[in-house]
This record gives sequence, structure tokens and C-alpha cells, in this order.
Amino acid sequence: MLFESILRPERRKYKPLTTWKNGSKASTKWIRIKSLSIKQWLFISVVFSITSFIIFSHFLSNSSLHGLIRIPPKPKFKCYSNEDPLRASLRRITPNTHVSKFQLRLDPKVLVFVETQYSKLGKQITEILESSRIKFKAEIVGKSLPLLTNLERGRFAVIIFENLNKYLNMNKWNRELLDKYCREYSVGIIGMIQPNDEKRNGVQLRGFPLQMDTGVAIRDFRLNPLSPILRVTRAGEVQFGNLPGDDWVVFYSNHTSYQPLGQAYLQRPIELYSNDVNTNETNFIPKKKLVTTVIQDHGLYDGIQRILFGNGFTFWINKLLLLDSISFLSHGKLSLPLQRYILIDIDDIFVGEKGTRMKRSDVLELLDSQRRLSLLIPGFRFNLGFSGKYYHKGYADEDYGDDLLLDNADKFWWFCHMYSHTQPHLYDNITILENEMKMNHEFAQVFNLLPLCYVLDSAVLPRQTCGLYTHTIFLDKYPGGRHKLDNSIHGGELFYSFIFNPINVFMTHLSNYGNDRLAIYAFESVIKFVQCWTNLQLYTLPPLPLATKYFQLYPEESDPIWMNPCNDKRHHSIWSSTKSCDQLPKFLVIGPQKTGSTALYTFLSMHPTIVSNYPSPETFEEIQFFNGKNYYKGLDWYMNFFPVPKNSSPSYLFEKSATYFDGELVPMRAHALLPTAKLVAILVSPIKRAYSWYHHTRAHKSSIALNFSFFDVITANEKSPKLLRELRNRCLNPGTYAQHLERWLSYYSPQQLMIIDGEELKANPVLVMNKLQNFLKIEPYFDYKLHLRFDPKKGFFCQVIHMNSTKCLGRSKGRVYPPMDSTAHKFLRSFYLPHNIALSKLLTKLHHPIPSWLEDDLSTGYT
Repeated sequence: MLFESILRPERRKYKPLTTWKNGSKASTKWIRIKSLSIKQWLFISVVFSITSFIIFSHFLSNSSLHGLIRIPPKPKFKCYSNEDPLRASLRRITPNTHVSKFQLRLDPKVLVFVETQYSKLGKQITEILESSRIKFKAEIVGKSLPLLTNLERGRFAVIIFENLNKYLNMNKWNRELLDKYCREYSVGIIGMIQPNDEKRNGVQLRGFPLQMDTGVAIRDFRLNPLSPILRVTRAGEVQFGNLPGDDWVVFYSNHTSYQPLGQAYLQRPIELYSNDVNTNETNFIPKKKLVTTVIQDHGLYDGIQRILFGNGFTFWINKLLLLDSISFLSHGKLSLPLQRYILIDIDDIFVGEKGTRMKRSDVLELLDSQRRLSLLIPGFRFNLGFSGKYYHKGYADEDYGDDLLLDNADKFWWFCHMYSHTQPHLYDNITILENEMKMNHEFAQVFNLLPLCYVLDSAVLPRQTCGLYTHTIFLDKYPGGRHKLDNSIHGGELFYSFIFNPINVFMTHLSNYGNDRLAIYAFESVIKFVQCWTNLQLYTLPPLPLATKYFQLYPEESDPIWMNPCNDKRHHSIWSSTKSCDQLPKFLVIGPQKTGSTALYTFLSMHPTIVSNYPSPETFEEIQFFNGKNYYKGLDWYMNFFPVPKNSSPSYLFEKSATYFDGELVPMRAHALLPTAKLVAILVSPIKRAYSWYHHTRAHKSSIALNFSFFDVITANEKSPKLLRELRNRCLNPGTYAQHLERWLSYYSPQQLMIIDGEELKANPVLVMNKLQNFLKIEPYFDYKLHLRFDPKKGFFCQVIHMNSTKCLGRSKGRVYPPMDSTAHKFLRSFYLPHNIALSKLLTKLHHPIPSWLEDDLSTGYT
């Protein structure tokens, strides 16, 4: 009845309908039109609209419609403090500067005590330090401490305990030693309280006037604006909502030494249990009471400053507070800069597939986004990388987008890809690559894409990813969903790229600015979040000035680092198929000089499956790649010193360069290229080694060695001639064995290092070579007893060759020197005493037997 009444005509009208045939009027018919009321038409329109909306909503999620109709997400994040005048005033507080005189006695390094090599929280701490470029030493808590001082300097500016209980329960000797170091050098301690879901109230921290509640759930986190620790982190914001986990530890104390750093409200009241068995009363800590999650100990109780965390890094801001704590406790020695430089590259301009490219509306939004970002980052511009061949290769509305980009070319920075978006590593023909570059250059000239070219020089900067790739173009299709992208923005991976890197070059793609415009959403959101929660100052620079700035900050990175291409399938895929990683050595003999490394090299070369490098015309059997100018000759130069292994005869490549041992950069460079290689070091008495080196230089007619006595050389001071000081350093520095071994062990595991007693190698090489074969796991076993014989004339073992004769090292080996002057010997005993003690501790820690020469050096009276 309803539809009948709607469609029932109130009156009838007739209109003529004329039909056309062959261009002329054919006939006229009459049709009857029903006239409807306005209400009826309105009702029909509403029904039609609702039906259309339901159908449209059903098909909207279909990816084929995304390119036609979409509503890109808008960055809606706002600073809470902007809406609260009181909190807005907190944003104007100047960041703390942590510099003090105490930093002058400290090395810029952190000592991290971890529970095990694989403990989760320990790995997170070391990853944060690595990402921030903060040097550290990770130490498993054990019976002994690492060497804490080096002469008059403290080796560590901050000490971190993954588990504070390991500090509290240290044996008395180590605890007193560590606390004494902290007081004398004004070194602070950071302690992480292990999360605990067991609900306990009023737990006393052993030995301190500090209580804790465990198993707590909290919400609405904020920072103490009066804390002197805050530097990168900005007070004034509130993280509303429940914090992750219900296993937080919160602190409280009445002692003046303690000050809150981070605070929050309880999700639910904490029930307090009375110790009085005669009462049934129960008290509560109310939900509206602030509790402390991170607390500072000013050291007023025992003279040591500490910062304690009531949870790990499940809550994002604790990473920031850890970095600020390190800055504060190191007296500014390990402070991060507050300036950040941002460049956003948009790769593959014109290259995207049809249907995924930028349209006119997308380009207009890109220009508007650039305008908005320039209000937050003065002078900001997007940096567009283009391949001219694909210009106008999209649908019509995408081609209009190409045109609008070029119409606004002067508003962007531009850089070249290959004209055809070619991957250069796939081509051996240089002419093809040159033509590709020329065509793209001509395209740039036609459309005035600036800069047209750069000065011929190389500066390679690292680029950061932002979680967006060519295929991540729709929010509802984002891997892990919108929640994952938002987490990356609000305290996650993208946010921490700004924290860890003073210079960020972000890689994005054309398709990230079309479709759902996720790059615009991500970057505008994260930059606002950074400016709300941190004191970072954001700047931008074009690529060349940015490269200059980068290498001003990190001059050490102007050196290349050669890595093993076979350790990453992406690197291996772009490496020439004619090259093989089997052409790299499997172990290194690292020295030091004058300890017997040449003899060991000779013995190793006798083994049928051990193959040494080809000799160098300049440095003979030593390549000396990792510690000098040869490193800049590149990986191919190094590999050419080794034979290409044959499948029919397995070989074990090695090289010996005795100068590697004490090279400052050598362990890092060697580990980058040969991370799985084994290391062999030979140690003799450093006193004997220094004296031997002096006579070695005399034998080579060094004018300094010939004109100065050994005592004059080793006692040279800063006022002495430069050449004399250099000889002193070459005599003394390699003998500080523990210092150099520690550097190697910061890159290689102890299981990769074999330390040979040089005196044992000389007296019983067969035994040593058998141990070495076992360490290297080399097959087949080679019986050195049949191939080495002691030569009484030479005074050492020589190689047995055909006809039962021997082949010995040259005249320069095994020299007998005149006795050392007693004054020089006494000086060296005193000089090497702390280093020999450190070596003894290190060898004990490594479960390595103490050499007899070390026992002798340590047992001799020091007067």
C-alpha cells in the first residue's frame, strides 16, 4: 500500500515523443507521465541514497577502487601541552647542559653488565648504545671485574646494570672496588629493575633508604620538569592511557637524595598490608596519587649517583630517558647533540606503475605538505630522484600529475637516477651506463631540474628507511595494519631514527605520495611528535652541504669500510659473478712484531692445506692491508694476494701481518670483512720485545736508534724530537698487551682468538703447532715432529727438507743482543707492571694459562 500510494498519480499529463529515422522526423507518439509530489520524490531520493551508500561502502575496500576514490589519512597528532597554558610554559624550559670538570678524567665509554650474552634486556641496551654511536664494553657479571682505570684515567664514564640485583649482590671485594672507582672518578650507575608481576608492597632496596612496590599497573605518564637529567627529552607532555604491562616497579623514599624523573598514576589502587597481625585494617594508595617509575639518586646517601628504572623498554620513552641518564652521569662526555638535519628523498619520480602514480591532486597535496613542513623545518624541500624515460607513461590524470611536478620544478631539489631506471651493477659495458646518464641529464636540461650536476667527487651518506616501500601505498593494506605504522611514528622505529641519527636521509618513493599518501601522513605526524616530546632542533640542507656536515660530525667515516659481500644476499647479488668469497683468508696471524710471527708463518706454510698470501713487493710476506694506506686500495686489491681456491683441493687461506696487533682501526676493519675469521697472537715479555725492536731498527741503520741509547729512547718525553718519540712509541706501545687484546675482543669472541706463548713456540714448536691445528680444526693432521728439527748452530728449530737437510730462517732471525742496561730494565719493569697485571687478569678470565715469562715479570721485585 505504501508504494502504491507513492506511485499513484494525482494527475496525468501527456507529452509527445518524436522519433527520428534517417535524419528526418519519422513519427510522433504520445506517452503518459505520472506526476509525483515533492514528498514522494524526496522519499525516493533518500531510499536511493541509502541504498547507494550501502553498496558503495561494500565495494570501497576493493583495491580496484582505491585509485579512483580514496580518503587519505590526515596527520591529526597535536601536542597536549599546546592546549594547556601551564604545560606550554614547561616547553620553554632550556635543555640541561651536563658538562662538568669531572669528564676530563674519563674515557667516553660505557660499561654494561649483562646477565648472559643473549639476555634480552642486555641486548636492547647495547643496541641503543650502538645506534647512538656510544662506545661500550659488555661484560657478563662474574667473579672478576674488567680493568677500570688506565693510568690516571677512568676507562668508563657510566656503568649500567641490566639487572640491579647483580650489583646489590656482588661479592664484597668487587662491590667495594666498583664503588671506590665510582666515588674517585665521579662515575654514576644506571640500574634496571627486572619487571615483576608478583604484587609486593614496601620492598626495601637492599642497603638503601628506598622502597618499592612491584607488579604495578600504571597510566598517564609524565616527566618531572625540574629534573636536571632531561636534555633530549622535553617535559610538559602526558602519555595518556594505560602503559604496557602490569609488572612495573614504582619507587618511593623520604630521603633527600631521591628525586622523581618519570611519574604516572595507578590504574587501580595499591592495597597496603599491615605487619600488625592484631589489626584487620587495610590501607590503599589511591589511583589519583602519582607514583615514580624512574628515580634519580643524587648520591647524598653514599656518594654515588644512580638512576633506577622500574621497567625495561616496553614503554618507548624509557629509551630516551636512558640516553639522557647516560649524558647526565657522564658529565656531558656522552651527550647527544640537539641538532638534527633532515632530507627526504622521493625516488622513482615518473617510474611508478600505471594506477599507482601521483595525480594532480597528489602533487598539490605534496606542495602543501612541503609548505607545512617548512613551518616546522626552515627551508624544507623534498628531494626528487627521476628517470626521464618514464615521463608521461601513466594514465591521463597521472600524466597531468607529471606535468604539474615539472611546472613546479623550481620548488623542489632534484637528483638523477638512470634514464631507464637501470641497475648499473647488471652491466659491464660502461658506454651503456654513460649514455643512460647523458639522456637523463638532457631531460633535466629540457625541464630545468636543478641541480643539473655535481662536482666530481664522492660522498656516500647512509639512508634511513621509514617503513614505507613501493608496495606500501594503502593504509588498510599496510603490513601489520595502521596500528603498526602509528606505533613506529609515536615512539617507535621512525621516531627513534630522529633520536639516534644527527643526520637523516629518508628513502621514500613516488607511490608513497599518491594513493593514500602515507609518506605525508607519516612524516608530518612524526615531526610533530618529535617536537612535542624532545628538545631536538630540526634543520634541512641540500645533499652536498648535508654531506659536508655529515663528515664534519663523523670524520672517521670518511674512510671506507670493506665488508664481506657474501654475508648479505643483497650485497652478494650485486657482486660480480667472477669473484669468490673463498678467496678471503680464514685466519690472521696478528703479531705483534718481534715475537716470532715470521717463524710461525714459516711453520704454517709447511702444512699441505694451509696457503699463505702471495708476497708483497713492498712488505714481503706481509700484506699490511688493514692498518695503512693499502686499505684504500680496496677489496679487489686485497683479494688478488690470494689464490682462487680449487674445488679439487680444499685449502685454508691465511695472512700474517705483525703490525695488525696494535693498530687502532685494525680490529674493526678486520671484523667488518672477516667476521668469522680466527686470530692468532704471539706474546713474549714486553721488556724483551721492546729491546728486540730497538736492535731491529739499529740493524736497519735507523739514525735515531744508532745515535740514542735504548734508555734514551724509552724515556723520551714530549719535548724530545719527533722521530725519537716515534721510536719510543714503537718500542713501548705494542707491549701493552691487555689493552690491544681487549680491543680485538670487543669485535671477536674469545673462542676466535688463540694466544701463543712466544717462548714456548721457540722451545717446543711441535707442541704449539699441534695445538694450533686443533684450534683451527684443520685436516688432515700434519705431523710437525717429522718436519722440524732443532739446529744447535742457529739456536732454534728449522724446516726439514729433502735429503734430510734443514732450511732455517735468515740471518736477521734469532740474533743474540748484548745484555740490557739495568737502569733501562728497571724502568721497563715499572712501566709494564700495570699492563702485565691487566694481562694476567685477562688471561685468567679467558681460562688461558699464564706464560712463564709473565710470572717472572710479575714476581720480580719492583723497587
